[in-house]
Amino acid sequence: MTVRVGIVGLGPVGRGVAEAVDRSLEGYTLSAVAARRQDVARNFVAGLHAPAPVVSVAEVVELSDVVVECAPAAIFDEIAAPTVAAGKTLVVLSAGALLTSWHLVEAARSTGASILVPSGALLGLDAVQAAAEGVIESVTMVTRKPVIGLKGAPYLVENGLSIDDIRTPTRVFAGSAREAATGFPANLNVAVALALAGIGPDLTRLEIWADPSLTRNTHRIEVVSDAAVFSLSIENIPSENPRTGRLTALSVVALLRKRTSPLQVGT
Repeated sequence: MTVRVGIVGLGPVGRGVAEAVDRSLEGYTLSAVAARRQDVARNFVAGLHAPAPVVSVAEVVELSDVVVECAPAAIFDEIAAPTVAAGKTLVVLSAGALLTSWHLVEAARSTGASILVPSGALLGLDAVQAAAEGVIESVTMVTRKPVIGLKGAPYLVENGLSIDDIRTPTRVFAGSAREAATGFPANLNVAVALALAGIGPDLTRLEIWADPSLTRNTHRIEVVSDAAVFSLSIENIPSENPRTGRLTALSVVALLRKRTSPLQVGT
């Protein structure tokens, strides 16, 4: 049986997933896409091996078994709510938005829907999930980003923090993953994924640094638990959108491939 995949949002992640589904993801077919600029979307799908229709969000849900959300967090509910209500599978990239729509997780229990949060541009979530089966004492994450990747973040704007002219690495935030998801909605979905894998968004601690010397987004995670003490570090090569790493789209593709594979590796 072929699984129908619909995609909402055709930025770097959405396009990367669409191309993989169209060309190399066995057992899946691209069923529909929705995007803010439909003219650009139509030009894009015209170049695919099997072009999918460009439709509304509601029609993407209707035409798909799996809906991949690659859109701005502001329209998360418009995508997620009907997908969950229809009992379908929702792949969430805007993990921060899920925290403010947690009722959807409860709704999925009754509708039979599945909500999947990929690892995105992070690593080691399988180890964090395993540790969470025991007792985790602390999870801390330090994120360092090029200045351009943080410009315009609501937290910076609301607190009157200008990073345009900084010359040295500057810490711009310290707090919980939940607070970071609100203050940096386009930047820190990885922190929410980490929190959901481990001890939750209020206990997961995060620092964000703006570093003018960097060209890549970097994350370092420290976990202390009764099963293991471990640290993880990653440098992400950015996509054409400096806020998003290339690994994010590949993470979604890997998640989809794993769901239909007879051999599944990792927690």
